[in-house]
Amino acid sequence: MVAVLCFAAGHAVNARAATLLVVGDSLSAAHGIERDAGWVNLLRQRLGSQHQVINASISGDTTSSGAARLPELLERHAPDIVLLELGGNDGLRGLSPQQMKLNLRDMIEKSQAADARVLLLGIEIPPNYGASYTDAFRGVFRQLSEEYAIPLVPFILDGIALQDAMMQDDGIHPTAEAQPTILDNVWQGLAPMLEKASTTTND
Repeated sequence: MVAVLCFAAGHAVNARAATLLVVGDSLSAAHGIERDAGWVNLLRQRLGSQHQVINASISGDTTSSGAARLPELLERHAPDIVLLELGGNDGLRGLSPQQMKLNLRDMIEKSQAADARVLLLGIEIPPNYGASYTDAFRGVFRQLSEEYAIPLVPFILDGIALQDAMMQDDGIHPTAEAQPTILDNVWQGLAPMLEKASTTTND
């Protein structure tokens, strides 16, 4: 597995220079840990200096607030790839999955209109919110991925959320030790996008 990841990382480094914009919440803002230990900074290290990784994540952000600030971010940074990691706070607050879907759809469309490709980073919420709500919440990410034919990482905390040693005391935020696993989860969706950029450039 390590060899495979290193091989993929090598391809990414050889891809054309790209600007990546991460728009997320506390999971991407390194809440409760040193910012340098967060998965976004680990991504920056993995890609190397050829690529620019901009972390525009804010703890507590919902899809509504993310959608409101995205246009200015797109204009300022002109990203090639936008990584959308939002929705967790919508779910924890019991906000409407339908409204969350509309907000994320708006962000996807604005990103694509700015000639950026989108990677959707999904999140799960605890089952105590009820099967109906959790199913609707989970379905938002899958439906948008299919509707816009964009890659999806179904659960950014896969392999982490149920591991007490990898979660902070609040049971919501991952520890510093969990950040490499988060990056590996994100990498599964991101690496093919970078490799495709490299292939397109080489053609």
